[in-house]
Amino acid sequence: MSYTDTFITVSPDCPVEESVQPQPKGGVKTKPLLEFELLSDHPYRFTEKDLIYQVHLRHQGIPEEEWQVREGEIREKLFAKSHPCMRASMLPKKYGYGVHYDHEGKIAIYGMETSRYCSFAGGGEDGVRVIAAMRNKKSGGS
Repeated sequence: MSYTDTFITVSPDCPVEESVQPQPKGGVKTKPLLEFELLSDHPYRFTEKDLIYQVHLRHQGIPEEEWQVREGEIREKLFAKSHPCMRASMLPKKYGYGVHYDHEGKIAIYGMETSRYCSFAGGGEDGVRVIAAMRNKKSGGS
């Protein structure tokens, strides 16, 4: 489910020229905004699975006290079904952020206009595989 030593570039059909922060919709934090906040505030703290879990808790409005008591149950229910990887996240597909997984599978994001993004995307980091985020639209059909 998760990557290590991998950099996900923005989608080839990403609509922005430089990274933009996701915004709430209708006063509610969206999943991309929650991912952005968690990864911006805590680079290389979360594995993909931990990020999915933390976004779920916040998106569902589950109180922190409940996290402590029901963590096992919440995780089991959440991961009973599969979840898309960060290649399908709106951060690289729509908002212009590259996603780096370190050797432990912990994640950080980099705006596409940054030197760090350019270094990763250009293959300038030894041992880091570079792959593109999924496209927003299917190619070939109309």
